[in-house]
Amino acid sequence: MAGYREPGLEARRAAAASARETALAKLKARTPLDPAALAERIAAAEAREKLQAEKRELLKAKKAQELAEKADRAAKVTPVQTEAERKAARDAKYAARKARKK
Repeated sequence: MAGYREPGLEARRAAAASARETALAKLKARTPLDPAALAERIAAAEAREKLQAEKRELLKAKKAQELAEKADRAAKVTPVQTEAERKAARDAKYAARKARKK
């Protein structure tokens, strides 16, 4: 029983050359593109890109508006207290507790 033999350098070169020739023949056999169809494809691609760009801009604007609304809600809900206001609230709480105990 004969074992597997690696193809030699010349056999690999010949195989590569025949593959190259086959690919080149396949490429040459293709029909050329019609300029009108090509222009139509390009126009469709540009229109698609324009729609996608508009969509991206709308999404960016919507996100910015949502962030602004969220910031407004946060500012309205939790006003920032100064240190003096916090201290006065704490003192009032302590005083109320002390008054309840008496």
